[in-house]
Amino acid sequence: MPPTKPRRSHSRHPEHARRSGADLLLEPAIQAADAGTSVVRVASFVDGKVEEAEGSAALKKAQARPGATSWIDLTGASPEEVANIAKVMGLHPLIVEDILEGNQRAKMEVTDNLIHIVIFAFAWSDHADRIEIDIVLGKGFLLTVHGPEWDPRTVPALRDGLAPVMARGADHLLWALVDAIVDGYFPLLDLLGDAIEGVQEHVIANARPETLEKLFALKTELLVIRRAAAPIREIFNQLTNRDLALIDNEEILYFRDVYDHLIRLTDELDNYRELVSGTLDVYLSTVNNQLSLIMKRLTGVTVVLAGIAAIGGIFGMSEAGTALGGKEAPGFWLVTAGTIAAAFFMAWVLRRIGWI
Repeated sequence: MPPTKPRRSHSRHPEHARRSGADLLLEPAIQAADAGTSVVRVASFVDGKVEEAEGSAALKKAQARPGATSWIDLTGASPEEVANIAKVMGLHPLIVEDILEGNQRAKMEVTDNLIHIVIFAFAWSDHADRIEIDIVLGKGFLLTVHGPEWDPRTVPALRDGLAPVMARGADHLLWALVDAIVDGYFPLLDLLGDAIEGVQEHVIANARPETLEKLFALKTELLVIRRAAAPIREIFNQLTNRDLALIDNEEILYFRDVYDHLIRLTDELDNYRELVSGTLDVYLSTVNNQLSLIMKRLTGVTVVLAGIAAIGGIFGMSEAGTALGGKEAPGFWLVTAGTIAAAFFMAWVLRRIGWI
């Protein structure tokens, strides 16, 4: 029997139990958008209110307001827009290079009193698609750069509006975004867990090459997710243990909560990898058992035919013409009947022991 899949209870919110894994595959949700567009959205919290606008002019206006907390959200990292934001916000050239280059490993870097975080969300079509998100935390502002597949305005913490979150500072807004991204991994794991469970049933019922292909595909998906998720633990380890001026002490508790979820996430990934490996072992054992069964049946058939051939070889076939002519002695017919009876007896015995 394959390893038993552990019972999953990933959901942090009660409503998760009432919704399917596909509905919760990604929080924030995946939105359809034109991949070629580059849009700058600026939200500024000042005097207890949030003002939102788009474009470079809104960015300069927000930067000119002393004491304001700003969120600059860039969809589509065009070189021109990134260069403009870097100039206005004073980003380090290495941060600009990483944002434009993409294909980064999940990481956190502190440069010129700025915290640059690279993190990944996931979407699921027929496989897991990584969505790279660059986040820069500075004094009084948060910059997010991502593709059109991800909409940060849909995170659960922002459903009641930006004001309650931004009132607590840019670091709390950072927590709201990364917390939603990490939470989005769990429904994806649920889908993979269900797929693993289905493959296990197929392995037991009928181990076929198509089942092996599914096993290797699942193993690849788990590896991709682990490569994206495992470094994120180190990010939150630094956020919760390093003395960072941009992270308020009161926010450390929130980041530690996300760190705890990441520990549980990596544990679940390890469990599923072991399940896939265990199912692969069961598949190979099932194939070997099927091969052994086929060999036993062939051996059983060989025993029956070999017995008939041995008796036929002793008495020869030179008497066949006489026998067909009805001139053969009764002994011939006795040997023939005994051979047939012996063959049926051997077949019955082999059938009883499961060889044919």
